[in-house]
This record gives sequence, C-alpha cells and structure tokens, in this order.
Amino acid sequence: MRQPSVRKLEPPALERVAPSARHHFAKILQIVLHHQLHPPGSSCRARFVHARTLAPPGAKTHAKPVFSPHSVRDRYARLSRVRLFPKFRPRPMSAALAPPCAPPASAAPPGSVPCGRIVLPEADWQARAHAHEARVRTWTDAHQDRAGRGEKHPVYDFLFTYYGYRPAWLRRWFPGPEVTLAGESARAFLHDPAYQQTHDGVALRPDALPARRRPYVAWLRALLAATLDRPAHFGCFGLHEWAMVYRQTPDEVRHNQYPLRFPSAELALIVEAQPLRCTHFDAYRFFTAPARPLNRAQLTRDTSAGHEQAGCLHANMDLYKWAHKLAPLAPAELIADCFELARDIRELDMRASPYDLAALGFPTVKIETPEGRADYERHQRAFTGRARPLRHRLLALCDHWLAPLPDAPIVPLSRPS
Repeated sequence: MRQPSVRKLEPPALERVAPSARHHFAKILQIVLHHQLHPPGSSCRARFVHARTLAPPGAKTHAKPVFSPHSVRDRYARLSRVRLFPKFRPRPMSAALAPPCAPPASAAPPGSVPCGRIVLPEADWQARAHAHEARVRTWTDAHQDRAGRGEKHPVYDFLFTYYGYRPAWLRRWFPGPEVTLAGESARAFLHDPAYQQTHDGVALRPDALPARRRPYVAWLRALLAATLDRPAHFGCFGLHEWAMVYRQTPDEVRHNQYPLRFPSAELALIVEAQPLRCTHFDAYRFFTAPARPLNRAQLTRDTSAGHEQAGCLHANMDLYKWAHKLAPLAPAELIADCFELARDIRELDMRASPYDLAALGFPTVKIETPEGRADYERHQRAFTGRARPLRHRLLALCDHWLAPLPDAPIVPLSRPS
C-alpha cells in the first residue's frame, strides 16, 4: 500500500528546515515528544533504547537511538492530546483507544506505594464521571446551542467568555487528590503526566504540582485565607454594573441591544446619590472614566488582594476561576459547585443592573429603592454563606498541594509576578 505523503504529515516547522538539517531536527523533536508523551517509567522507553543494547553479543551496531520517521510524524499528529500549554487540558481516552505502550495495571514502578487514600472501583468512579457530565451539560449545552445559532446572552455568556474555560473542559471529570481509580479504563488518565500507576490503580502523582506553579498556588492560598479573615461588606448594592454605563452614550453601552431602565441623565443621578463601595478590582477596572473617582477606594491590580472580602459577589464568582485553574489537581465536583454558584450570582448581578432583562425571564431587583436594596442584600448574604464552604475546600486543596513531599526540602515561596 502506498505510504501517505511525508509533506502532509510532517510538522510545519520541518518544512521550513533545509533537507540537510531536517534529520537532526527530527531527532530533537523525537526526544521532546518522547518525554512529553511518556514520562520516565513508561514501558515505551524500550522503543528509544540504543541499538547496541538490543543487538546480540558480538554484533556490530551503531550507538544511535532507534529512529523511525513515521513514529515521529505519528507522535506529532498526537500533539492535540498532549498538555504542552497551560490552557490545554487533555481529555482522557477510553481504554480501547489507549496506545499499546501504556503500562499495564499490574506494572507499578518498583517501590511505588498507593498514593490515594480512597480506592474507587471502576463502576463507582465511572458513575461519578457520568453524573458530573450530565450535571454540567444542563449548563453547557444551552450555551453551545446559542453559540451555534450566533446568539448572545447578556447573563450566561459571561461565565464562558470572561473566565475562558471552555464548555468541553468543564464537562471533563477529574478525581482530585488522594483518590485512586481502579479498573482497566482508568489507564486512559495516564496520558496526562499528572497521573501515575500505583498498586491499586491510577492516581494523581504526589508531585503533580509543578515547581513553577507553586508560587501561584501559595499566592492563591494567601488570598483565600485573607478573604475569609476579613469581615464581609454588604453595602455596595450592585452599583458596579451601573458605574460601567455611567455617562455613556447609547452606542457605548455594552449590552445596547437591551434597553436601560432609565435615561442616561437619570441613571447618573442614581449613581451619584450614594458613594460607590466596590472592593473588587476586576469589576472596578470596567468602570467608566467618570465613575472611577466616585468609588470610595481607588483600586489597583497591586492592591486588589488587600481589598478582597467575602461579601463581594464577584469575589465569590471568582471561586470558579480559582477552582478551574487548579484542574486537573482539583476534583471536578468542586469546579462544578463553584460554577453553579457563579451562575446563580451572575443572575442576581444582572437583575440588579440598569438593564431591563424582563424579556429574558429575569425580574428586576430595583436597587434604586429601599425595598430593592434590602432584597439585594438578602440575596448577597445568602451567596456569602454558600461561598464560605467552597472557599474552605479550595483552601484545603491548596494546603494539600503545597505540603512538602517526603524527604523534599521546603522552598521559600513568593508572590507570582
């Protein structure tokens, strides 16, 4: 059978290299892909041993690695399943699709010990994975259907566009730390280098948190702890959404396909009637230029952590961001719980905004009236209570991954740049 065209399968980078240097470039690519696809301990290392170790005694051999251009091209074609970039998270493959080089379940590395305190039978963890996907699909399917029709939603699109975590990623299930997955199909997780084979099954590696990520997790832990320690404030009444359209023309209003409840001049008077009390920089930075001086605190990125408090709706929505940034080291159920809270908060956020969204089924919370402000604060306090256990769970997760490994030195941590 005719072999497929080399030009169609070769990486684009190789096409720009002179033919005389292409062979050496392919060898370098082979080594890089090998270490990405098969960490030390994988049975695939046998493919890359030197020819001298495979030859019979006395035979003449070359001390060059066994090399196949087809294997290099095939590995390049599989780059879409390799985590080379922080934003990409590989989807676990089924056992039927797992390559033959994955280590068998009984081939745990010598001296390895079970790294998960809980061993889930195959039927149990698969049931949890299916339940997670079914739960998440109630949120993601509607969003993807709207996106397919080219429709925008002023409330729910924010959860996917602002936070940048794709619906397909949200549907994926991760067991989290201290959980071992039993059964043959668990080997599909071994395509992610964060997992390893143990005596009881597949689990996250104790050192799955890369050293370069430890400063970020340490900073996140400090932020979560400080937010828990500060008293919650409930006097903002959602005016941050009003400050984002303050003194804007109709063409400048972000969701101008939906009417504002007040004319621009009257809306400005409502904003100016009481001081703005926003404590969340990522909301404050979207204020219009005339509205920023009206805020009680002039926030900056460098001082944002010092103002974060648990009564802020956006600070509690951001728990979803902190959770998904820890994937796959965070349990998928925790990520989904944080998303559900963020979704409910987003509804209140836009109901209390100056937009009239009654046509979409969102009744207005009239924060311009005493009754509306009381209603807003009641919801705000309820969301603060729901966010508190999630913040504690995230804090415990950070503590787990920051704990020093056995016989490992403790490295001083600093705030990430």
